[in-house]
Parts: sequence; structure tokens; C-alpha cells
Amino acid sequence: MDIQLLESNEVPPMDLLLLADPSQEMIDNYMKRGQCYIAKAKNKIVGVYVLLPITSRTIELVNIAIDENEQGRGGFGKQLVMHAIDSARKQGYGEIKVGTGNSSIAQLAFYQKCGFRITGIDKDFFTRNYSEKIIENGIVCQDMIRLTMDLL
Repeated sequence: MDIQLLESNEVPPMDLLLLADPSQEMIDNYMKRGQCYIAKAKNKIVGVYVLLPITSRTIELVNIAIDENEQGRGGFGKQLVMHAIDSARKQGYGEIKVGTGNSSIAQLAFYQKCGFRITGIDKDFFTRNYSEKIIENGIVCQDMIRLTMDLL
């Protein structure tokens, strides 16, 4: 798998970005300020992630998605997260953050396996920022679980 920064003249893979974030408006907002990386395998885009600088010390992984046909195969998700961590470190950031929904049980486990630690809860984040109700694993997604990894 080849991972590279999306060029400014390239169109981001919106279908993949929407897998991780159902709000086109939210995606458009952070894409203006973030760094979008795409992952290709066999000349096909199979993954995407977006890093969003928060402060001079902190960057956030705000979107990460793998093509549904490739999920759970080949370790693409872990490769993307490790690439994001490496990219943040090379850019001189001291910490990288990621957030996931309280109902995103598999993602919560995944980020912890990658070395992130739970550092907070943003209560009602999803009910405040998304007009449509999100339900995963039979659970209403309301709160953002925040995780952080120190890079120094």
C-alpha cells in the first residue's frame, strides 16, 4: 500500500471520507484546514485519513476510513494510523489526538491497540453537531470519546 499526501489539485475521495463522518458539512470544514492523505493499492484508492493541526504542539486525526471491501483485510487501517502518527512526529507535533463515538466499540478498541489512551469525553458532541441521529451497535452515538498519544 502506498500512502501519500493528496495534492491540492486532486479531488478527495468523498465516498471514503463519508464512511467515517456522515456530515458533508463537517468534512468540507476540516478539509479546508487539514492535510488529506490517500492510500492506494493496485492503483485504487483504498483508504484515506485527515490530519488537522490544532495548536503548534497538537494535531488531530479527524477522519480515517478504509474501503468497505478492504476492511478487516491486510491491516490497512493500522498502516494508516501508523502513517498518521509518523507524519505528525515528522512535522514536530508533541501529541496526536483522535476521537470516536461512544457507540464505536471496535474503533475504540482499535485506537487503544495502536497506542492511544482515553483522555476525555466530549459530552453530546454528536447530538450538538449532527442533525441526523447516529446509531451503531444498537447504541445511540452521543458522546465523543477523546484519545491521545504523546509523540515525544
